[in-house]
Amino acid sequence: MRRTVEPLRAVKGMNDRLPGEARAFARVEAEARRVFGLHGYGEVRTPMAEEAALFSRSIGEETDVVGKEMYVFPDRHGVPLALRPEGTAGAVRAYIEHKVATVEPVTRWFYLGPMFRHERPQKGRYRQFHQVGAELFGAASPEADAELIAMIHAFLGAIGLSGVRLQLNSIGDDACRPAYAAALQAFLRAHAAELCPDCQRRAETNPLRALDCKVPADRAILASAPEPGASLCGPCREHFDAVRGHLEVLGLSPEVNPRLVRGLDYYTRTTFEFLAGGELGSQNTVAAGGRYDKLVERLGGPAVPAVGFAAGIERLLLALGATEAAAEGSDLLVAALGGPARRRALVLAQAVRAAGLRAELDLRGGSLKSQMRYADRAGAAFALVLGDDELAAGKAKLRQMGPRGGGAPGDEIEVALDAVPAELRRRLRDVR
Repeated sequence: MRRTVEPLRAVKGMNDRLPGEARAFARVEAEARRVFGLHGYGEVRTPMAEEAALFSRSIGEETDVVGKEMYVFPDRHGVPLALRPEGTAGAVRAYIEHKVATVEPVTRWFYLGPMFRHERPQKGRYRQFHQVGAELFGAASPEADAELIAMIHAFLGAIGLSGVRLQLNSIGDDACRPAYAAALQAFLRAHAAELCPDCQRRAETNPLRALDCKVPADRAILASAPEPGASLCGPCREHFDAVRGHLEVLGLSPEVNPRLVRGLDYYTRTTFEFLAGGELGSQNTVAAGGRYDKLVERLGGPAVPAVGFAAGIERLLLALGATEAAAEGSDLLVAALGGPARRRALVLAQAVRAAGLRAELDLRGGSLKSQMRYADRAGAAFALVLGDDELAAGKAKLRQMGPRGGGAPGDEIEVALDAVPAELRRRLRDVR
């Protein structure tokens, strides 16, 4: 009696990316590397697991990310580790650990990779998700904020995302935010009975976090709460006005959103979001970030100002309506009949690949008809049939299968076997 084996499934909220979707991811990543490279950013790769204390000290103990969403586990020595829920904290830790400030007055880094948060999976939000982000260390000027924001706008345009809206705010700094936090706390306490339990807790532990509440009834109440802009000190107001002015010069027209505080504790002064439509609905933020001038020092480093952002790749693809990319067919399918022909087909396919073109064999073999059907399904631009007669003559017919060959499907030319890579390259170059 055959034993039934129950198949295993992926962890909920952690999704497989099959080749079509993986190609879409790769295109976004390639544009990030290109655009960020043009702005002087170098790629940094940090571990996917860090000491959990790194995130509680940087993101904040009272945030939902640390309090509810992190994957935390002890290592073999009992040290609590966490799968990274975001990229900034690890980049700052690396910046401090490698003493980068002593050799680079201004440092521009970007990163790509998976992040992890244990939240309810929904469209655009997953337990393993992928981010692209950038951090600019060592510049406190409003020009630094504007340059970073303009770079994000260029990146979004490069991947084909148009019509995005930029929202901007300032939440002040250590000089003026305490007065605002006190005013907001008084407002929250006055309305405590009407607020959700989370906002009641936030009113006592971290009042600004209440502005991030997603409960519709709470959002209606918070619409009349004090705004950060009303409490800004002179230097913070000047910085914010300068950022807006620089963005206008760069052709961007930010909308001031006085409720925009972001969900992490390390932000100071500038906060921003890029919003898009597409399939995201109300969850339409595709890139967000801000300034965090105290975080490096808070984590044990020198007093270095910084500004950064992150964007979720899954959310970008949803906004583009392109979660999957069309299959990219081979340039050549070699259909071989018989043992000697199959051996020569292996050599010929390698020669085509060495010329920088994509070549495939139907490794199942079978009749010529079945192999040609495979070539058609695989989206090959050309097919080449190899049999005893072709081997004896040293030449074969190169048959066009699809429109990428520049002619009509079914067109054939005779070509020497040794000349196949060069002829294939010429034909494809003529139509690209």
